[in-house]
Amino acid sequence: MAAGLQPARTVLPNGVTLITKQTTRTPAVTLCLSLGCGSIADPPDSGGAAHLLSRVIDRGTTTRTAADIADALDNRGISISVSASRQLFSLTCTCLAEDFEVVFDLFGDILMCPTIPADELATRKLLVATGLRQDEDSPAVRAVECFMELLYGTDHPYGRRVKGTRASVEALTRERLLAIHRARFGPDRLTAIVVGDVAASRIEDCAGKVLGDWQPSTRDVPPLMPAPAPASRRFVAVPMMNKAQTDIAYGFLSIARSDPSYYAYLLMNNILGQYALGGRLGDSIRERQGMAYYVSSSFSDTSIVPAPLVIRAGVAAENVERAVASIDEELQALRRRGVTGRELAESRQYLVGSLPRSLETNAGMVSFLQNAEFFGLGLDYDVRLPTLLTMVTIDEVNAAGQALDPDRATIVVAGPYQQE
Repeated sequence: MAAGLQPARTVLPNGVTLITKQTTRTPAVTLCLSLGCGSIADPPDSGGAAHLLSRVIDRGTTTRTAADIADALDNRGISISVSASRQLFSLTCTCLAEDFEVVFDLFGDILMCPTIPADELATRKLLVATGLRQDEDSPAVRAVECFMELLYGTDHPYGRRVKGTRASVEALTRERLLAIHRARFGPDRLTAIVVGDVAASRIEDCAGKVLGDWQPSTRDVPPLMPAPAPASRRFVAVPMMNKAQTDIAYGFLSIARSDPSYYAYLLMNNILGQYALGGRLGDSIRERQGMAYYVSSSFSDTSIVPAPLVIRAGVAAENVERAVASIDEELQALRRRGVTGRELAESRQYLVGSLPRSLETNAGMVSFLQNAEFFGLGLDYDVRLPTLLTMVTIDEVNAAGQALDPDRATIVVAGPYQQE
């Protein structure tokens, strides 16, 4: 671990960033090709475009039909994952090292030359619509979506649903998706990460052959602006009276990933709602009071603007007020008394100790390197991270906790509950 991952980084003449790490533990390789054009790049009138494109982009190219692509994968026992998060559009898979060139060529073709056949688009629209209806029927999903909308506003990309709405998805045409692809996809936005039993020189040769002729033609994505922090407490109920469980999303705007206090927030959040059985929140609300089916807090590490720190809990409807009051009490205690030296030491030990485990697989290394590249953390970030966590003082962690003021919380409750 002392030497670290030591990946290699190369930028092709057309702007493609290539990050490689050779491992020889298994004759396999994991590759991920990602572009910084997730749902935040969706035009305001085309909500869900990136998500729908992720569902249909592998259904045909100018040289391959959907059947050709399926056969190429099935014959090698490979499945690919295509996803669109708020930040990234990604293709990922694990294959045998001997199949690397074939799979990389296929990935390049899918990214550069999709045709989006009309019949495939119609089928995928139905599947996305079904997923949206399921989301609309889920208290957990509705609580988080309404929380994000309330926290950021509908004019902000973070306040809009990644998957769009049924109306916005239905309005997306083949021509519109292809136009968005031309405007948003390009080599200068692409990062290819390859980890496995393949030499860096072999990867670079393959990447040059597959992607080298792709020329930049993308237009800039509008800059993502920070949302104003709420000045007062807000509480919204989303009645879903046919449900058995009520889900709570309670939180705040915190900081961007690039903020120097990121590591203090990371440790504070771990103490609050993650360590052991859900941190302080889990110990109080779930274990001692027996009031919640689940409770935890999460702090986004993938945001280029101030991100949400959200506490989520699933409770019976009759326990909503008690659960929210208990969250208030835990936050007030955190702000009044801070964390203990023992809590900080144990959380730091947990986060430092979990790093080697997260890097045990090729897929884990790919995920880590992708995040490090996206935020410009450096090729030696895995070596520096333990020190960065160790350097955080208890005063810095307590300063992060001061930001969680219940009087400025945004709270959404979805389920069989009506606000009086």
